Amino acid sequence: MAKPSSQFKSRLCALIGQIYPNLDATALSQQIIDAFWPEGHGQRARARAPGHNLWNETDTLVITYGNSLVDGQHKPLDLLRDFLNRYLRGTVHGVHILPFFPFTSDDGFAVTDYRAVNSQLGDWADIQRIGSEFRLMSDLVLNHVSSMSTWFSEYRQGHEPYDKFFVEATPEDDLSQVVRPRTSPLLREVNTANGPKHVWCTFSHDQIDVDFKNPEVLLEFLRIMRLHMDNGVRIIRLDAVAFVWKELGTSCIHLPQTHAIVRLMRLLCDYAEERVVLLTETNVPNAENLSYFGNRNEAHMIYNFSLPPLLLHALLSGTSTYLNKWVMRMPPAQLGCAYLNFSASHDGIGVRGAEGLLEPEELGQVIKCVRDFGGLVSMRALPDGSEKPYELNITYFDALKGTIDGGEDDWQIDRFICSQTIVMSLEGVPAFYIHSLLATHNDHAGVEKTGVNRAINRHRWDYPELRALLDDPESQNAQVLSEMKRRIGIRTAQKAFHPNATQFTMQLGDQMFGIWRQSPARDQSIFSLHNLTAETVEVPHIAINLIDGEVWYDLLTGEQIDLSTPNITFAPYQSRWISNRA
Repeated sequence: MAKPSSQFKSRLCALIGQIYPNLDATALSQQIIDAFWPEGHGQRARARAPGHNLWNETDTLVITYGNSLVDGQHKPLDLLRDFLNRYLRGTVHGVHILPFFPFTSDDGFAVTDYRAVNSQLGDWADIQRIGSEFRLMSDLVLNHVSSMSTWFSEYRQGHEPYDKFFVEATPEDDLSQVVRPRTSPLLREVNTANGPKHVWCTFSHDQIDVDFKNPEVLLEFLRIMRLHMDNGVRIIRLDAVAFVWKELGTSCIHLPQTHAIVRLMRLLCDYAEERVVLLTETNVPNAENLSYFGNRNEAHMIYNFSLPPLLLHALLSGTSTYLNKWVMRMPPAQLGCAYLNFSASHDGIGVRGAEGLLEPEELGQVIKCVRDFGGLVSMRALPDGSEKPYELNITYFDALKGTIDGGEDDWQIDRFICSQTIVMSLEGVPAFYIHSLLATHNDHAGVEKTGVNRAINRHRWDYPELRALLDDPESQNAQVLSEMKRRIGIRTAQKAFHPNATQFTMQLGDQMFGIWRQSPARDQSIFSLHNLTAETVEVPHIAINLIDGEVWYDLLTGEQIDLSTPNITFAPYQSRWISNRA
């Protein structure tokens, strides 16, 4: 192992001073080094230089649970690996396997044992095999653990060091400003060896918040990070990271110590021999989300949480007004940073990212549409005791069954493919939820069985049944997956779709959404243009400034653009990638 440089130790001690000003920074820094680089693990002598070399235009992710595919005979992780290799090999290069640990609730996000793979899914060898074939992302669920975990059991018994692992408060404390993503009571009373205690539960009473004010908690999560990395993980998702530090009398979200913890983890990753990317999951308004880039020293990647609701609104309403305004205001990702673009995830369509960007009446129309198409709405509690929509629970495919004005129609597949093509086109790395790739419908039976709204978007496919559908070219599932693969394949060959390639927003009228991308070497331009309506739209050549003397092609159709005619025609929901390189 390389000896830590003086610069590294100085930066680490400075961060420790921000998080734990009353502790011996030198001693704690050595404990951190020992936790993240145990014996036999190497450290870089210098930090990885900031740049855009941790990803390129070939990077695409699929998001999935370990048991999204089942057959009652084989390990679900084996089925997932078979699906990835059979249907996505050579097209999608990364996979985010949602929490694959033993758990008690929230489909994996109430972890009982961070060091084990859920035996109902498989084992570490299965995780390693997938990680050897695809760029693997995993979740570091670092805000809370299961109430049935060993950690919490030891806490209740008063055993060290776990007796100081959890956040305690009292009903008399000032909790009035605490930002909540749920409507359940914040505190849960439990009996312990040291008497009755009230523990902090940001998300649910089965998810008990750990106390990062105790440095032993930080050290334990750094050891868990190392375990992930040793098993092939190369993208680490910091789940619910915005909430990890609590101070009474504050909002308890985005506190300075939280950002310092992210910076500390980024520092360790930048000195790791493995090429590890740190991704923050912060489902909050746009400006707050952007803060997790820090000064190029926090997350390598952040989720583009504003994209799913704004994209949905654009296609349901047939207007690019709000989507355009947001894209125009978005700064290019800083050097060494990138956006993760997505439309759907296991959590549904969060609407916090639309706050301040979408007018309340416009959001209300989207909510009505989602309910009309079989979806549900989950709420969060506000400090004054009222409630507000937090997320829309519906598959993205079914969310695009129709429009606000017209209801359900025959354009569902075209409208959906248009939405996903926009995700592929924007600055950043695209990620696709497995149920988007598979055109999965709402799982109402899952909601009825579990009583959980999010189950509507967490269907478990019978793998033989799914394969039969994918073998049938007439099925919606096969049509969507085939076209998604085709477009992803085209995208990954275009330098202008590098995650950090230049992007400008075009003004083409409300019916159209368009951006211009240029490769880092400036040798390729792509005009990514999308009709958001069920009407045929004509766009004048002059509106997109196609350079005379160049030959322009639509990469999606293969046709050469005829510059002798005044307009380019767009069929309903048609997307075009017009490029000077075929």
